[in-house]
Amino acid sequence: MNCEAVRQQLVLQSYGELGAEQQTELDLHLDSCTACEAEAEAMQMFAELMADEKVAEVSPNLLAASRMKLDEALDVAARGSWWMRVRASLVGTWQHLYAAPALATLLVGAGFLGGNLLTRYQVAHAPKPQAPMILSNDAEGVIGSVSGIVQTPDPDVVQVQYTRIVPTTFQGRIDEPQVRQLLMMSAQHGVDNSLRVQSVGLLAKECKAGHRCERGGGEGLRDALLVSLRYDRNATVRLKALEGLQPYIGQDEQVRDAVLESLMRDTSAEVRMHAIDMLQPVEADSSVRQVLHTVSTRDENPYIRNASMQALGSVDGIQ
Repeated sequence: MNCEAVRQQLVLQSYGELGAEQQTELDLHLDSCTACEAEAEAMQMFAELMADEKVAEVSPNLLAASRMKLDEALDVAARGSWWMRVRASLVGTWQHLYAAPALATLLVGAGFLGGNLLTRYQVAHAPKPQAPMILSNDAEGVIGSVSGIVQTPDPDVVQVQYTRIVPTTFQGRIDEPQVRQLLMMSAQHGVDNSLRVQSVGLLAKECKAGHRCERGGGEGLRDALLVSLRYDRNATVRLKALEGLQPYIGQDEQVRDAVLESLMRDTSAEVRMHAIDMLQPVEADSSVRQVLHTVSTRDENPYIRNASMQALGSVDGIQ
């Protein structure tokens, strides 16, 4: 994998759209390429800063209206118009006249001026999109889009098929499967930082209590916490995930690896310090000692380096 491909995958990773195999290849490349590793850290810091900004929640009415405007704009663009064909013809003419610089420059200027005027004319005379139909009852939601129209035998009666956007609320115990599924969806796809913090905090509480915090298959709460620890942009969310994974660091090798990865790469000093505290039960492990030794000599934070050295000194046989 070359560095250019890595930069593209870093963008996918920041949006959570990188597959497991691609993530493994990316991690291997970052371990051996300091330039790409610095790029990844800079992107993660930027994403974290942007994630801390408050994002206004989009209302269902605005979302429905935007979708209808987009559909109508795409329909208009797909049909095309005579001015688009004129502009395409000008582009073709340019390809034949590239050997005549003066004339070509004149044609480009004329085409640009004409295209600009035509674009303004089209915008001024474009049909105005109709506002979406809003249902009078808020409990019924809003109309999202029309999916079909059927003419009935009565010429004055038509059947309109449409979809609705309906806000729904579910209430139940945290250990109920549907509640857990909704919490995991919120933890992985929630736009609001506070919502992800709350969701991951509830999942972590279940795992700390030992309430069916399995990996793979089923509900997979432990897997959800691992994903939040590795990829969430918010440091508080990652701290909550660490708290939920703490009881399993001695028995689950993947949890141990994820904590070591956070200690080596996380941009938050608080997260790295908490990872050192979590490693106390497994400090005698050779891979843990190796990471602690690396952090004790290379981490930019003196408190992190000192804590790593103290952890190393507490293991029997290590000076």
